[in-house]
Amino acid sequence: MRIDKYLAHALNVGRTDVKKILKAKRVQVDGQIIKDGKFQVTEQTVWVDNRVITYQENFYYLLHKPQGVVTATKDASQRTVMDLFSAADYRADLYPVGRLDKDTTGLLLITNDGPLGHKLLSPKKHVAKTYLATVAGELTLSGLERLRTGLELKNGEQTQPAQVQVREQDPKNEASLVEITIHEGKYHQVKRMFAAISCRVVELKRLTMGSLSLPADLPPGAYRPLTDLELAQLKG
Repeated sequence: MRIDKYLAHALNVGRTDVKKILKAKRVQVDGQIIKDGKFQVTEQTVWVDNRVITYQENFYYLLHKPQGVVTATKDASQRTVMDLFSAADYRADLYPVGRLDKDTTGLLLITNDGPLGHKLLSPKKHVAKTYLATVAGELTLSGLERLRTGLELKNGEQTQPAQVQVREQDPKNEASLVEITIHEGKYHQVKRMFAAISCRVVELKRLTMGSLSLPADLPPGAYRPLTDLELAQLKG
């Protein structure tokens, strides 16, 4: 790999900055000062300012998305999930895998690993996603059965069977706390599924995506790198 590309990725800086670093004789490879951006790096040790630079191809973060931010890399008028990243961790090639509505909270994977992101979103893979929904309206046994067997949305789309568990129910106020697992990713799917049985989702939180689970100790707006075990399970 060319040293300028290596440094741009490893240091998370632009090519212009890399040229300045090289010109200032701040880069060494196995003790040799390198000024030419075309220099090829194989398995040598790269130093910048007497510090070893480690090259990492892909990055993986688990983010607890809060309400009020949009799932996008950039937005002209609204705060995005990428705005939650510190300057040290932010990279232009990072992106959210999948989408959570602005008012939906919970687990979101942020990465620059395109093949993995495609795999997790592919309809053929049927990656399970579990949500905790606060629902208003009468939640009937027949309605629950329709969710569990698959139902027709108001626009005519058919959903696959979902796993549904009622955690809490307040018949007097027609309010319920429901855990639902789906295996597809239609637009606003969970909200539309409950709308099809005459219920309204008041709050929605994603708890899991594939093998990933939202850590109980990760507050809204915070993020952390995936552990080696989480990454191995996700790729497996």
